[in-house]
Amino acid sequence: MKPAPILQVDGLTRDFVMSRNLFGKPTHKLRAVDDVSFSIMPGETLGLVGESGSGKSTTGRLVLRLDDPTEGQVRFEGQEITGLRGPALRPVRKKLQVVFQDPYSSLNPRMRVGESVGEPLSNHGVVKSRAEQRDHVAELFRKVGLDPRFMDRFPHQFSGGQRQRIGIARAIALGPKLIVADEPITALDVSIQAQIINLFLDLQDQMGMAYLFIAHDLGMVRYLCHRVAVMLRGRIVEMGPTDQVFADPRHPYTRALISAAPIPDPDREAVRTRLSYEPTPPAPDAALREVSIGHWVLA
Repeated sequence: MKPAPILQVDGLTRDFVMSRNLFGKPTHKLRAVDDVSFSIMPGETLGLVGESGSGKSTTGRLVLRLDDPTEGQVRFEGQEITGLRGPALRPVRKKLQVVFQDPYSSLNPRMRVGESVGEPLSNHGVVKSRAEQRDHVAELFRKVGLDPRFMDRFPHQFSGGQRQRIGIARAIALGPKLIVADEPITALDVSIQAQIINLFLDLQDQMGMAYLFIAHDLGMVRYLCHRVAVMLRGRIVEMGPTDQVFADPRHPYTRALISAAPIPDPDREAVRTRLSYEPTPPAPDAALREVSIGHWVLA
């Protein structure tokens, strides 16, 4: 029997009011996410890619329930969480975590990093004493490749890569089923990015977590993700198995995006052709259509 998706998103839409009239009624809205649907299976990594402003991070915030959708549903482990708030959302928070883009601003500069990592454990009643919390945090530090002796330091005493490892340790503290990683390597040096990606892979093997990996680095997405969804102006224009989408991109925007990715070979980089894409409004009846097994294109 095929397992059920751990996350199911249906028709997700988010409008932002840009201006109002004198009576407070909206006069102009911006549609940041437009009828987005996808699913993630247990232990799977779905990459969400696209240029800046395409709606990737807003989609991630809607999945995390950090923002409310205008329309659509988010189901996590079969439960609709779109309308949950306060105490009703608390059990979901335990299983649905986030790793932010900026590893420094996501940590409280006045709090020792061991306390930051241990905060979810105490908030959710996982530990009963400070000694037990320190033991848990020490194990989490080891799991992400940090020395537990660093627990009493402050965030400014760590490099960017180390701070991101601390953020990952905090995200996995409660044993989540799904992590939304919102461009988690963008702010890091290139030499550190591969280490963090390999850490994500190792933790997935150990803990069986699923990831929604939001990024614009196609090389990392190709290496890490089982499937990829390409976003443009708030809509998914192509989605499918990563190898298939990269080998046979069907949407012109996907082809242009892949052609713009740098190639780590000076000779090939010097002669390759970059494709251009002039965006046009989709047809009123445009929808994702399956062009091969599991490969969907907006048409």
